[in-house]
Amino acid sequence: MDNAATALTFRAATDTDVDVLVALIESAYRGDASRAGWTTEADILDGQRTDPEGVRQVIKSPDSRLLTVERDGRVVACCQLEHRGTHAYFGMFAVSPALQGAGLGKVVIAEAERQAREEWGATEMHMTVISVRGDLIAWYERRGYRRTGEMSPFPYGEERFGIPLRDDLQFELLVKPLV
Repeated sequence: MDNAATALTFRAATDTDVDVLVALIESAYRGDASRAGWTTEADILDGQRTDPEGVRQVIKSPDSRLLTVERDGRVVACCQLEHRGTHAYFGMFAVSPALQGAGLGKVVIAEAERQAREEWGATEMHMTVISVRGDLIAWYERRGYRRTGEMSPFPYGEERFGIPLRDDLQFELLVKPLV
C-alpha cells in the first residue's frame, strides 16, 4: 500500500459530519487557507463553495453518498457519488490543503470509481469542472477522464455557489469509462 493510502478509512458521511465536511470543502477551494493547496478557486470565485444545507442534501439523497475519508480519526478528504443509471456523478471533491500533492486525491478518486462500478454497476463516471481550471482538468485527464466539450452555464447570481470574480465561467463535462 503506498504512503498516501496508509491507514485511510472510507465511509458514508452522516449528519454528524456536516460541519466538518463544510469546513474541509471551504478550506480546499475558498479564501486564503485554500492557497496552501493547488485546488484553490480563490482567484476566480469568492464567497462560499457549499453550505450545511447542500452537504446535508447529498447525505440524505437516496441515490448519492458523500464518501468521507479519515486518517487517524480525522476527516482529510471527501467526494460526492451520485448514482445516475448507467453512470455515476463525481463531485464535491475535497482534499485537505495541507495534504494536497502527496497522492491522497488519486487514492480517493480510485476508491470512488471502484465503488461506483462495483456497487452500482456504473460503466462511466461523469463530473463537471469549471472550464478555466486547466491545471485541474489536466489532473483529471491524467486519471483517464476526457474532455467532452459539453458546457453548462455557471449559476451566476446564485451566491450559495460562490461569487464569480470573472464573467467567463462555465462547467465542462468530463467522462471516464469504468469498465
